[in-house]
Amino acid sequence: MALLPLRTKFKGPAASAPGPDVIDEALQYFKANVFFKEYEIKSSSDRVLIYITLYVTECLKKLQKCSSKNTAMKEMHTLGLENFDIPGEPNFPLNALYQKPSGREEQDTLRQYIQQIRQETGLRVIEKVFDPATDKPSKWWMCFAKKKFMDKSLSAPGF
Repeated sequence: MALLPLRTKFKGPAASAPGPDVIDEALQYFKANVFFKEYEIKSSSDRVLIYITLYVTECLKKLQKCSSKNTAMKEMHTLGLENFDIPGEPNFPLNALYQKPSGREEQDTLRQYIQQIRQETGLRVIEKVFDPATDKPSKWWMCFAKKKFMDKSLSAPGF
């Protein structure tokens, strides 16, 4: 997985991006990409885009239960920090598409990078989904919570 620069305030191994980053791209194309059953991987950047798209779906699932932006912030903070699998671990759903980290240091860096992506993505999803005037989630975003990009999910069945 490529370590792409991010426009974020969260600590992690990603370099700072001055303009739009991969999270912006994932959110911009999410509604179209989520319908794909297959996705052609042309570079390691595409793997980051795939992970973010799957994570946005997880965020939307959590946001279905949130009635206000404040509760959504708490949910996204919790989701961003909760334990997750990385490529190479047995429960990671996309092991066929990702290369296993070569050593402990690379594994730690990848875990920190994914956590940084998860935290920043959660915040940006909230900004996209919640209407500032009504403090309610947009039905035009929430309708995608049940969609499965590439027929995959980052969470175990039943969650």
